[in-house]
Amino acid sequence: MQALNEKRTALLEQPVLSQISDLREAYREIGQDLLKLLRFLDTNATGIRKILKKFDKRMGYTFTDYYVSTRSDHPYSQLQQVFKDVGIKAVAGALSRNLTDVQGQHGSYLSIYDDPSIVLKDPVIDLIDAAVDKLTHSTNFLHFLGNHALIISDEISSSEDHPDDGSYQFISLLLNLANTFLYMVNTYIIVPTADDYSVSLGAAATVCGIIIGSNAVAQVFSSIYFSSWSNKSYYKPLVFSSIMLLIGNTLYALAYDFNSLAVLLMGRLLCGLGSARAVNRRYINDCVPVKIRFKASAGFVSASALGMACGPALAALLQVKFKMHAITINQNTLPGWVMAFAWLFYLLWLWFSFKEPSRVDEGNHQNLNTGFEVGEDAWQC
Repeated sequence: MQALNEKRTALLEQPVLSQISDLREAYREIGQDLLKLLRFLDTNATGIRKILKKFDKRMGYTFTDYYVSTRSDHPYSQLQQVFKDVGIKAVAGALSRNLTDVQGQHGSYLSIYDDPSIVLKDPVIDLIDAAVDKLTHSTNFLHFLGNHALIISDEISSSEDHPDDGSYQFISLLLNLANTFLYMVNTYIIVPTADDYSVSLGAAATVCGIIIGSNAVAQVFSSIYFSSWSNKSYYKPLVFSSIMLLIGNTLYALAYDFNSLAVLLMGRLLCGLGSARAVNRRYINDCVPVKIRFKASAGFVSASALGMACGPALAALLQVKFKMHAITINQNTLPGWVMAFAWLFYLLWLWFSFKEPSRVDEGNHQNLNTGFEVGEDAWQC
């Protein structure tokens, strides 16, 4: 490109038609090479999505979560080369401009029967623009949110990958997003007061790291059994999650009156074991129609981010202290009580409003092996 640009600059000063024609053909050859690269990237992106999704469905374990989360931001990951296409777009833009300039100097052979002053776009530019648009569409903002939510899209046109509107209910999707929001609030609402709470129970302030981290450790185990459970139901895991979080937050609040660090830690472990984020993602991926799936994925990430922000902010508002019979209400225990009542309200809402979607029939399950072979073919490409 650099060598051809120098040649183009010289020809603009002293135009020679034969050399301009050769220059245009040279730019076209670069365009064809760029098209091959763009199609190669698109094939890899599609192949990765299909392989991961088919692997998850075949093995009954959400391996995609681990794969994408460990490689999406890793500096040595080749996955970055598939989804980071800014440099390619810059090359495509420069090539389009140069081809247009050269064609403007030479005249368009496509318009010999039309007005000679009209310069038509070279066909290779249209092909490049279409390829760039296709790659951009697969990595746009909503896809970016979807990928970071670990909800991987697919392009396989089958009934299991494209649920109809009959298996989807908006209130059920809203309940999944509410679960995500409340869980993130639950996770971060204790951060401002965890050190004071541990000190008040006779532990060192550094123990707050264990209290906060125990939630994440328990979440590792919950993601396994919730992923497996969601193969059979979405409603029951959400009910179980709400009950676990209700009990966990109650124990967290009562630890102050029990003067027990063990009760405090047990409460946070139960909160982590109640993490149903794997179910929330699975519901969006399996039950939400394709036309709004990426919007739902964006809503999942937005709900998570909003919960992370609201948790500490809500803790700052809970600066009260009083006793209610034998129960102490203060800045340390109130986050637990607030979240316990929030999960109780959510459980009642879930009980009356959630609609269990229709499950995939057995015939579709028998086709998983064929679908996995499609993923293998995509990988080989």
